[in-house]
Amino acid sequence: MTRRRFQRQREADRRWLFKTRVRKHLNADGLNGAVRKTFEQVPQPGNGDYTIPLTDCLMSGYAMFVLKDPSLLAFDRRRIAEQHNLESIFGIKQAPCDTQMPTRLDPVEPDSLRPG
Repeated sequence: MTRRRFQRQREADRRWLFKTRVRKHLNADGLNGAVRKTFEQVPQPGNGDYTIPLTDCLMSGYAMFVLKDPSLLAFDRRRIAEQHNLESIFGIKQAPCDTQMPTRLDPVEPDSLRPG
């Protein structure tokens, strides 16, 4: 192998080694998007006379689980302090308060959360 050919091969190997490959379905944004799509298909229980969409309530429960908040009150404090983070990471436009979340989520059938 000539020196020039060796240098080309070495440069090609270096580019291949440092090339970043982003897989759309194997990252946090892909996971959050898949969870949101599933939550959007959940039927609305009750009369549907609410100001906060059910999808945002379900995503808030998911965010509380992912962020490992120890209680609904701790999540409510985070909701007030870091509204922008909840919106940009989880797509939550309106997060329910600590008393409203169980009121909205308790009537939801658990079987409706699993994609068929």
